[in-house]
Amino acid sequence: MSLHSEPDHTLIKMPSLRAVRAFVAAAKYQSFTRAAEALCVTQAAISRQIRELEGYLETELFVRSGRAVKLSADGLAFFDAAQLSFINISQAAERIRSKSSSKQSLTLCCSPAFSSLWLQHRLPSFFKAHPEIELRVVTSQDFLATESGVRPDVFITKLTRVREGYGSLRLFHDVMYPVCSPQYLATHPELVNLDALRDGELLDLSPVGRSQLAEHVDWSVWLAFHGIDLAGRFKNARPLFSSNDYNALIQMALGGQGVCLGWDHLVGHLVKANLLVRPVSQEIIHNERCHYLNVRTDKEDTSVYIQFRDWILSQLQLPLPN
Repeated sequence: MSLHSEPDHTLIKMPSLRAVRAFVAAAKYQSFTRAAEALCVTQAAISRQIRELEGYLETELFVRSGRAVKLSADGLAFFDAAQLSFINISQAAERIRSKSSSKQSLTLCCSPAFSSLWLQHRLPSFFKAHPEIELRVVTSQDFLATESGVRPDVFITKLTRVREGYGSLRLFHDVMYPVCSPQYLATHPELVNLDALRDGELLDLSPVGRSQLAEHVDWSVWLAFHGIDLAGRFKNARPLFSSNDYNALIQMALGGQGVCLGWDHLVGHLVKANLLVRPVSQEIIHNERCHYLNVRTDKEDTSVYIQFRDWILSQLQLPLPN
C-alpha cells in the first residue's frame, strides 16, 4: 500500500507565483507597460495575470486611471509582503548558484605592509592571468591569533610553521637599507656616511605588536651591525620618530620627512621608480631570516593554490617546484 501525504493547504491556497511576479513588477514601476518590458512579456500578459490575482484575492490591487495605475490600500499591503518574499527567494537562489560557480576562491593572510607595498601593485597581473580566482586578502600583524572563524588558505609570514595543519615553502630572505625621498637627500647632502646618517632625522620601526617575530631590526640594530652606536647621536639631533605602522613610515619618507629603513621586497620597486633613494650603500642581508608561503595541507594540491603559488614565485623570479 502506498502512503500519501496530507494536502498542504498553505501551498494549495498560494496564488500563482507568475501572477504575483507580474504584480510586483507593475507595482514597482507603477505601469503595466514598463512591467511588461522588465519581464520581457506583453502588456496583455501582465494585465491578464494581475486580473487573475485580483480575482483570486477578491479585491482590486490597483486604482486605475486611464493608463496610470497606483496601488490600492490592499495592493500596498500585499506588495510589501510579496516584494520581501521575492527578494529572499532571489538572494537564496544566488547563494546556491554561487556555490556551483566556476569561480574559485583563495584567502590570503599577510601583513598590512606586504599587502600595500608588495601585493597591491602586482594584483592586476594576477587578475589578468587568473580571472576565475576570487582572491580575498586578510591583513594582520598577529598571525598566531587571527579572528575567530577565519582560517586562511595561505599565509605569507616569517614563520616556518604558522600553526597546525599548514606546510611552508621558502620564498626570500630580508635585505634592509636606508631610504629617503630624492628631494630630502638633495636638501641634506651630508647624508653620505653612516655617522651623518645617525645624526639625521630618523624614522624608526617600533617593535610594539611584533613580539611574535624572532628578531626586530630598527635603527639601533641596523647601525650597530655596521659598528655605529645610535646612543652617540649629536645632542641637538632631532629625536627619533617611531611607529609600528610601517606603511606610515614609508609615506613619511616619500613625503620628505626623514630617513627610514627599507626592506627591499617592500620598497625595491619605489627605489627603481626613483620615488625613494638610498643615501648610503650599506645594507644588511639576513640570509637566515626568510619569508615563507604557508599553505593549509588540505589545500596544497588544489589547482587554485598551485596557480597562486606559481604566480607568487614568478613575481619573485624564483624557480617553480618540480
